[in-house]
Amino acid sequence: MMLEFRTLTHAHALEIADDWKYDDIYSFYDMTADEEDYAEFIDEDRRNVNDHYEVLENNELIGFFCVIREGASIEIGLGMRPDICGRGKGKTYVMQIIRFIEQHYSFDRLIMNVACFNQRAIKVYRSCGFKETEITNRRSNGGMYAFLTMIKDY
Repeated sequence: MMLEFRTLTHAHALEIADDWKYDDIYSFYDMTADEEDYAEFIDEDRRNVNDHYEVLENNELIGFFCVIREGASIEIGLGMRPDICGRGKGKTYVMQIIRFIEQHYSFDRLIMNVACFNQRAIKVYRSCGFKETEITNRRSNGGMYAFLTMIKDY
């Protein structure tokens, strides 16, 4: 899996926001599940507050990630195309994103926040060197959900 990273185009942002639909409990990650997230993701001005990238494999869109700067830390938000999720590619995908961030940004810590029910992602993040720190309740998708904060120090 050799990935290419480019600035997220508006066309790909719309494709992700409108067309990517996840199965079962993972539908939580559908962009249309949260009006505020959806509006921010498709609005170029609001999206560009943070650095958003599209992830391509063989010139095909397979994912995205964003880099949110918080002092000396960087929070990573990411997603994979629904048909690729759960097929054993997560660690390679996340590690290549981390390598890209290491090459292009200065930071002391990486942060990932993941819904506690998403054990599949938590397992991947652990395998990439992230440590669990705390669980907090956050408002999302019209309700309160438990999120696990995971960090990787440098």
